[in-house]
Amino acid sequence: MSRRAGSAGSNSTLAFVESPVQLLNVLEWAHAHAPGAGLTLVVLSPTDPMTRGQLRRMAELARDEGHAVRWEEARGGPAAPFQTIGGLAGLLRRADRVVLGDPFSRYVQLLLTITRAADLVVVDDGTATMEFVTQLARGERLVRWHRKGGRPGPRDLVFAPVSSSARRRLTPSERRRVQIFSSMPMEETPAGVTVSPHTFAWTRARFGPPRITKGADMVGTSLVETGVVDGERYLEAVRSLAKAHGTTRYFAHRRESTEKLHRLAVETGLEIVRPDLPLELIARRGPIGRTILSFPSTVVHTLPLALVGTEVRVAVCDIDPDWLTETASPRAQGFLSGVTGKARDVHRLSAVTAV
Repeated sequence: MSRRAGSAGSNSTLAFVESPVQLLNVLEWAHAHAPGAGLTLVVLSPTDPMTRGQLRRMAELARDEGHAVRWEEARGGPAAPFQTIGGLAGLLRRADRVVLGDPFSRYVQLLLTITRAADLVVVDDGTATMEFVTQLARGERLVRWHRKGGRPGPRDLVFAPVSSSARRRLTPSERRRVQIFSSMPMEETPAGVTVSPHTFAWTRARFGPPRITKGADMVGTSLVETGVVDGERYLEAVRSLAKAHGTTRYFAHRRESTEKLHRLAVETGLEIVRPDLPLELIARRGPIGRTILSFPSTVVHTLPLALVGTEVRVAVCDIDPDWLTETASPRAQGFLSGVTGKARDVHRLSAVTAV
Protein backbone atom coordinates (compact mmCIF):
# COMPACT_ATOMS: atom_id res chain seq x y z
CA MET A 1 0.00 0.00 0.00
CA SER A 2 1.76 3.10 -1.17
CA ARG A 3 1.45 6.39 0.67
CA ARG A 4 0.19 9.25 -1.43
CA ALA A 5 2.44 12.14 -2.24
CA GLY A 6 1.98 15.34 -0.30
CA SER A 7 2.04 16.35 3.32
CA ALA A 8 -0.81 14.83 5.30
CA GLY A 9 -3.08 17.44 6.74
CA SER A 10 -1.22 20.24 4.96
CA ASN A 11 -4.36 21.71 3.43
CA SER A 12 -7.36 23.11 5.24
CA THR A 13 -9.86 20.30 4.80
CA LEU A 14 -11.10 18.90 8.09
CA ALA A 15 -13.27 15.75 8.29
CA PHE A 16 -15.27 14.46 11.28
CA VAL A 17 -16.32 10.81 11.55
CA GLU A 18 -17.94 8.71 14.26
CA SER A 19 -18.27 5.35 12.52
CA PRO A 20 -16.21 3.10 10.23
CA VAL A 21 -18.63 3.58 7.31
CA GLN A 22 -18.37 7.36 7.60
CA LEU A 23 -14.58 7.10 7.51
CA LEU A 24 -14.76 4.85 4.44
CA ASN A 25 -17.00 7.35 2.71
CA VAL A 26 -14.63 10.22 3.50
CA LEU A 27 -11.86 8.21 1.80
CA GLU A 28 -14.17 7.66 -1.17
CA TRP A 29 -14.95 11.40 -1.35
CA ALA A 30 -11.24 12.30 -1.19
CA HIS A 31 -10.48 9.80 -3.96
CA ALA A 32 -13.18 11.31 -6.18
CA HIS A 33 -12.83 15.02 -5.38
CA ALA A 34 -9.41 15.65 -3.82
CA PRO A 35 -7.01 13.06 -5.27
CA GLY A 36 -3.47 13.33 -3.94
CA ALA A 37 -4.35 15.88 -1.28
CA GLY A 38 -4.01 14.97 2.40
CA LEU A 39 -6.77 15.99 4.77
CA THR A 40 -7.08 15.95 8.54
CA LEU A 41 -9.47 13.22 9.71
CA VAL A 42 -10.85 13.64 13.23
CA VAL A 43 -12.28 10.46 14.75
CA LEU A 44 -14.86 11.27 17.44
CA SER A 45 -14.51 7.85 19.00
CA PRO A 46 -17.52 6.02 20.44
CA THR A 47 -17.22 3.65 23.39
CA ASP A 48 -18.28 0.24 22.09
CA PRO A 49 -15.31 -2.04 21.37
CA MET A 50 -16.40 -3.36 17.95
CA THR A 51 -16.88 0.11 16.48
CA ARG A 52 -13.58 1.29 17.94
CA GLY A 53 -11.79 -1.71 16.47
CA GLN A 54 -13.20 -1.07 12.99
CA LEU A 55 -12.35 2.62 13.28
CA ARG A 56 -8.73 1.84 14.14
CA ARG A 57 -8.44 -0.44 11.10
CA MET A 58 -9.99 2.24 8.89
CA ALA A 59 -7.64 4.86 10.39
CA GLU A 60 -4.70 2.71 9.24
CA LEU A 61 -6.08 2.73 5.69
CA ALA A 62 -6.53 6.51 5.88
CA ARG A 63 -2.90 6.99 6.92
CA ASP A 64 -1.82 4.73 4.05
CA GLU A 65 -3.65 7.15 1.74
CA GLY A 66 -1.59 10.06 3.10
CA HIS A 67 -4.19 11.57 5.43
CA ALA A 68 -3.54 12.74 8.98
CA VAL A 69 -5.72 11.07 11.62
CA ARG A 70 -6.54 12.68 14.94
CA TRP A 71 -8.17 10.30 17.43
CA GLU A 72 -10.39 12.00 20.02
CA GLU A 73 -11.73 10.18 23.08
CA ALA A 74 -14.85 12.27 22.65
CA ARG A 75 -16.96 10.20 25.03
CA GLY A 76 -14.35 9.42 27.67
CA GLY A 77 -16.19 10.98 30.61
CA PRO A 78 -18.29 14.02 31.58
CA ALA A 79 -15.53 16.50 30.73
CA ALA A 80 -14.59 14.83 27.41
CA PRO A 81 -16.98 16.80 25.16
CA PHE A 82 -15.73 20.14 26.49
CA GLN A 83 -12.09 19.10 26.11
CA THR A 84 -12.68 17.74 22.62
CA ILE A 85 -14.56 20.78 21.34
CA GLY A 86 -12.10 23.16 22.97
CA GLY A 87 -9.15 21.34 21.44
CA LEU A 88 -10.73 21.41 17.97
CA ALA A 89 -11.89 25.02 17.97
CA GLY A 90 -8.71 26.40 16.38
CA LEU A 91 -8.73 23.80 13.59
CA LEU A 92 -12.39 24.47 12.92
CA ARG A 93 -11.94 28.21 12.63
CA ARG A 94 -9.02 27.81 10.20
CA ALA A 95 -10.63 25.17 7.99
CA ASP A 96 -11.80 26.22 4.54
CA ARG A 97 -13.72 22.98 4.04
CA VAL A 98 -15.42 20.69 6.56
CA VAL A 99 -16.46 17.14 5.65
CA LEU A 100 -18.87 15.35 7.98
CA GLY A 101 -20.54 12.00 8.11
CA ASP A 102 -23.50 12.43 10.45
CA PRO A 103 -25.44 15.71 10.39
CA PHE A 104 -27.83 14.28 13.02
CA SER A 105 -24.99 13.90 15.54
CA ARG A 106 -25.22 16.39 18.39
CA TYR A 107 -21.44 16.43 18.53
CA VAL A 108 -21.21 17.41 14.87
CA GLN A 109 -23.97 19.97 15.24
CA LEU A 110 -22.05 21.62 18.09
CA LEU A 111 -18.88 21.69 15.98
CA LEU A 112 -20.77 23.28 13.09
CA THR A 113 -21.60 26.28 15.27
CA ILE A 114 -17.85 27.02 15.47
CA THR A 115 -16.70 26.61 11.89
CA ARG A 116 -16.40 29.45 9.39
CA ALA A 117 -15.75 27.11 6.45
CA ALA A 118 -17.14 28.21 3.12
CA ASP A 119 -17.47 24.60 1.92
CA LEU A 120 -19.42 21.92 3.78
CA VAL A 121 -19.53 18.34 2.50
CA VAL A 122 -21.88 15.66 3.84
CA VAL A 123 -20.83 12.09 3.02
CA ASP A 124 -23.08 9.08 3.37
CA ASP A 125 -24.02 7.78 6.79
CA GLY A 126 -26.16 4.99 5.43
CA THR A 127 -29.90 5.26 5.01
CA ALA A 128 -29.91 8.25 7.39
CA THR A 129 -28.63 10.32 4.45
CA MET A 130 -31.96 9.83 2.67
CA GLU A 131 -33.82 11.25 5.66
CA PHE A 132 -31.35 14.11 6.10
CA VAL A 133 -31.77 15.24 2.49
CA THR A 134 -35.56 15.14 2.76
CA GLN A 135 -35.61 17.09 6.03
CA LEU A 136 -33.17 19.70 4.71
CA ALA A 137 -35.20 20.13 1.51
CA ARG A 138 -38.40 20.67 3.52
CA GLY A 139 -36.83 22.88 6.19
CA GLU A 140 -37.70 20.40 8.94
CA ARG A 141 -35.78 19.91 12.16
CA LEU A 142 -33.09 17.24 11.98
CA VAL A 143 -34.41 14.06 13.62
CA ARG A 144 -33.32 10.46 12.97
CA TRP A 145 -35.98 8.45 11.15
CA HIS A 146 -36.51 5.84 13.90
CA ARG A 147 -37.20 8.64 16.42
CA LYS A 148 -39.40 10.79 14.22
CA GLY A 149 -43.05 10.93 15.20
CA GLY A 150 -42.46 10.98 18.95
CA ARG A 151 -42.63 14.00 21.23
CA PRO A 152 -39.33 15.84 21.77
CA GLY A 153 -37.76 15.02 25.11
CA PRO A 154 -36.23 17.50 27.57
CA ARG A 155 -32.75 17.08 26.04
CA ASP A 156 -34.18 17.69 22.56
CA LEU A 157 -35.73 20.94 23.73
CA VAL A 158 -32.50 22.11 25.38
CA PHE A 159 -30.50 21.26 22.28
CA ALA A 160 -33.04 22.72 19.82
CA PRO A 161 -31.19 26.06 19.29
CA VAL A 162 -27.95 24.24 18.39
CA SER A 163 -29.81 21.89 16.02
CA SER A 164 -31.51 24.84 14.34
CA SER A 165 -28.17 26.61 13.94
CA ALA A 166 -26.64 23.48 12.39
CA ARG A 167 -29.52 23.20 9.92
CA ARG A 168 -28.99 26.82 8.88
CA ARG A 169 -25.27 26.21 8.36
CA LEU A 170 -26.09 23.19 6.22
CA THR A 171 -28.29 25.35 4.03
CA PRO A 172 -26.41 26.91 1.06
CA SER A 173 -26.02 30.69 0.95
CA GLU A 174 -23.92 33.30 -0.81
CA ARG A 175 -21.11 32.61 1.67
CA ARG A 176 -21.45 28.85 1.99
CA ARG A 177 -21.46 25.95 -0.49
CA VAL A 178 -22.95 22.59 0.49
CA GLN A 179 -22.22 19.28 -1.25
CA ILE A 180 -23.75 15.87 -0.59
CA PHE A 181 -21.65 12.88 -1.65
CA SER A 182 -24.01 9.93 -1.76
CA SER A 183 -24.78 6.50 -3.15
CA MET A 184 -28.33 6.67 -1.78
CA PRO A 185 -31.46 7.47 -3.85
CA MET A 186 -32.95 10.91 -3.25
CA GLU A 187 -36.48 12.01 -4.06
CA GLU A 188 -35.87 15.64 -3.14
CA THR A 189 -32.73 17.72 -3.50
CA PRO A 190 -32.38 20.81 -1.28
CA ALA A 191 -32.20 24.04 -3.26
CA GLY A 192 -28.63 25.09 -3.97
CA VAL A 193 -27.07 21.83 -2.75
CA THR A 194 -24.67 20.04 -5.09
CA VAL A 195 -25.14 16.27 -5.16
CA SER A 196 -22.27 14.13 -6.45
CA PRO A 197 -22.44 10.35 -6.96
CA HIS A 198 -20.64 7.96 -4.64
CA THR A 199 -19.75 4.85 -6.67
CA PHE A 200 -17.22 3.10 -4.37
CA ALA A 201 -14.48 3.73 -6.93
CA TRP A 202 -11.75 3.75 -4.26
CA THR A 203 -12.96 0.46 -2.78
CA ARG A 204 -13.02 -1.25 -6.17
CA ALA A 205 -9.58 0.10 -7.10
CA ARG A 206 -8.04 -0.87 -3.76
CA PHE A 207 -9.54 -4.36 -3.16
CA GLY A 208 -10.62 -7.43 -5.09
CA PRO A 209 -12.10 -8.79 -7.16
CA PRO A 210 -13.26 -11.26 -4.49
CA ARG A 211 -13.28 -15.04 -4.53
CA ILE A 212 -16.94 -16.09 -4.66
CA THR A 213 -18.20 -19.16 -2.78
CA LYS A 214 -21.20 -21.28 -3.74
CA GLY A 215 -23.24 -20.60 -0.61
CA ALA A 216 -25.16 -17.63 0.76
CA ASP A 217 -24.17 -15.10 3.42
CA MET A 218 -26.51 -12.97 5.54
CA VAL A 219 -26.04 -9.39 6.72
CA GLY A 220 -27.24 -8.54 10.21
CA THR A 221 -29.14 -5.44 11.26
CA SER A 222 -29.46 -3.38 14.44
CA LEU A 223 -33.23 -2.86 14.03
CA VAL A 224 -33.81 -4.88 17.21
CA GLU A 225 -31.29 -2.79 19.17
CA THR A 226 -32.89 0.48 18.00
CA GLY A 227 -36.30 -0.72 19.17
CA VAL A 228 -37.88 -0.98 15.71
CA VAL A 229 -38.22 -4.77 15.27
CA ASP A 230 -39.23 -7.36 17.88
CA GLY A 231 -36.33 -9.62 18.84
CA GLU A 232 -38.27 -12.92 18.70
CA ARG A 233 -39.74 -12.12 15.28
CA TYR A 234 -36.28 -11.21 14.00
CA LEU A 235 -34.79 -14.47 15.27
CA GLU A 236 -37.47 -16.51 13.52
CA ALA A 237 -37.05 -14.55 10.29
CA VAL A 238 -33.29 -15.18 10.27
CA ARG A 239 -33.88 -18.88 10.96
CA SER A 240 -36.40 -19.16 8.08
CA LEU A 241 -34.21 -17.28 5.60
CA ALA A 242 -31.11 -19.26 6.50
CA LYS A 243 -32.94 -22.56 6.00
CA ALA A 244 -34.53 -21.49 2.71
CA HIS A 245 -31.29 -20.20 1.15
CA GLY A 246 -28.68 -22.51 2.64
CA THR A 247 -26.99 -19.66 4.51
CA THR A 248 -23.91 -20.51 6.55
CA ARG A 249 -22.47 -17.15 7.71
CA TYR A 250 -24.07 -14.18 9.44
CA PHE A 251 -22.13 -10.90 9.27
CA ALA A 252 -23.06 -9.06 12.46
CA HIS A 253 -23.85 -5.37 12.53
CA ARG A 254 -21.44 -3.60 14.86
CA ARG A 255 -24.34 -2.57 17.15
CA GLU A 256 -25.90 -6.00 17.55
CA SER A 257 -25.87 -7.24 21.13
CA THR A 258 -23.74 -10.17 22.22
CA GLU A 259 -26.79 -11.86 23.75
CA LYS A 260 -28.77 -11.72 20.50
CA LEU A 261 -25.84 -13.00 18.44
CA HIS A 262 -25.30 -15.90 20.85
CA ARG A 263 -28.94 -16.92 20.47
CA LEU A 264 -28.70 -16.69 16.69
CA ALA A 265 -25.65 -18.96 16.69
CA VAL A 266 -27.21 -21.54 19.00
CA GLU A 267 -30.70 -21.60 17.47
CA THR A 268 -29.83 -21.26 13.76
CA GLY A 269 -26.40 -22.89 13.50
CA LEU A 270 -25.06 -19.89 11.62
CA GLU A 271 -21.41 -18.92 11.94
CA ILE A 272 -21.43 -15.43 13.45
CA VAL A 273 -18.78 -13.17 11.90
CA ARG A 274 -17.88 -9.86 13.52
CA PRO A 275 -16.24 -7.94 10.65
CA ASP A 276 -13.14 -5.86 11.41
CA LEU A 277 -13.94 -3.49 8.51
CA PRO A 278 -17.11 -2.14 6.88
CA LEU A 279 -18.95 -4.85 4.96
CA GLU A 280 -18.29 -3.21 1.59
CA LEU A 281 -14.56 -3.82 2.09
CA ILE A 282 -15.07 -7.31 3.55
CA ALA A 283 -17.19 -8.33 0.55
CA ARG A 284 -14.80 -6.78 -1.96
CA ARG A 285 -11.82 -8.58 -0.44
CA GLY A 286 -13.70 -11.89 -0.21
CA PRO A 287 -14.34 -14.69 0.04
CA ILE A 288 -18.05 -13.87 -0.18
CA GLY A 289 -21.17 -15.90 -0.92
CA ARG A 290 -22.71 -15.87 -4.38
CA THR A 291 -25.88 -14.56 -2.71
CA ILE A 292 -25.92 -11.97 0.07
CA LEU A 293 -29.17 -11.80 2.05
CA SER A 294 -30.11 -8.61 3.83
CA PHE A 295 -32.98 -6.88 5.52
CA PRO A 296 -33.68 -3.23 4.53
CA SER A 297 -30.45 -1.38 5.28
CA THR A 298 -27.67 0.64 3.76
CA VAL A 299 -25.96 -2.39 2.21
CA VAL A 300 -28.78 -3.02 -0.27
CA HIS A 301 -27.61 0.22 -1.92
CA THR A 302 -23.87 0.03 -1.33
CA LEU A 303 -22.97 -3.63 -1.91
CA PRO A 304 -24.16 -3.71 -5.55
CA LEU A 305 -21.86 -0.72 -6.22
CA ALA A 306 -18.89 -2.22 -4.39
CA LEU A 307 -19.40 -5.59 -6.13
CA VAL A 308 -20.20 -4.34 -9.63
CA GLY A 309 -18.68 -6.61 -12.24
CA THR A 310 -18.83 -9.70 -10.01
CA GLU A 311 -21.42 -12.48 -10.01
CA VAL A 312 -22.63 -11.74 -6.48
CA ARG A 313 -26.38 -11.23 -6.10
CA VAL A 314 -27.80 -9.08 -3.29
CA ALA A 315 -31.26 -10.15 -2.09
CA VAL A 316 -33.29 -8.09 0.36
CA CYS A 317 -36.12 -9.36 2.56
CA ASP A 318 -38.91 -6.94 3.44
CA ILE A 319 -39.86 -6.25 7.05
CA ASP A 320 -43.31 -7.60 7.84
CA PRO A 321 -45.40 -4.95 9.68
CA ASP A 322 -46.15 -7.56 12.36
CA TRP A 323 -42.46 -7.60 13.30
CA LEU A 324 -42.51 -3.97 14.45
CA THR A 325 -42.55 -3.19 18.15
CA GLU A 326 -45.30 -1.17 19.80
CA THR A 327 -42.82 1.66 20.38
CA ALA A 328 -41.55 1.80 16.78
CA SER A 329 -41.84 5.18 15.08
CA PRO A 330 -45.04 5.60 13.02
CA ARG A 331 -42.76 6.20 10.03
CA ALA A 332 -40.79 2.97 10.43
CA GLN A 333 -42.68 0.73 8.00
CA GLY A 334 -42.86 3.34 5.25
CA PHE A 335 -39.21 4.26 5.61
CA LEU A 336 -38.00 0.65 5.56
CA SER A 337 -40.19 -0.16 2.55
CA GLY A 338 -38.71 2.86 0.79
CA VAL A 339 -35.18 1.68 1.52
CA THR A 340 -35.97 -1.61 -0.22
CA GLY A 341 -38.10 -0.19 -3.02
CA LYS A 342 -35.53 2.36 -4.12
CA ALA A 343 -32.64 -0.09 -4.18
CA ARG A 344 -31.11 -0.78 -7.60
CA ASP A 345 -29.66 -4.08 -8.80
CA VAL A 346 -31.05 -6.16 -5.94
CA HIS A 347 -33.40 -9.14 -5.86
CA ARG A 348 -36.43 -8.47 -3.68
CA LEU A 349 -37.75 -11.22 -1.43
CA SER A 350 -41.16 -11.29 0.20
CA ALA A 351 -41.21 -10.99 3.96
CA VAL A 352 -40.83 -14.41 5.53
CA THR A 353 -43.45 -15.61 7.95
CA ALA A 354 -42.21 -15.27 11.51
CA VAL A 355 -44.36 -16.90 14.18
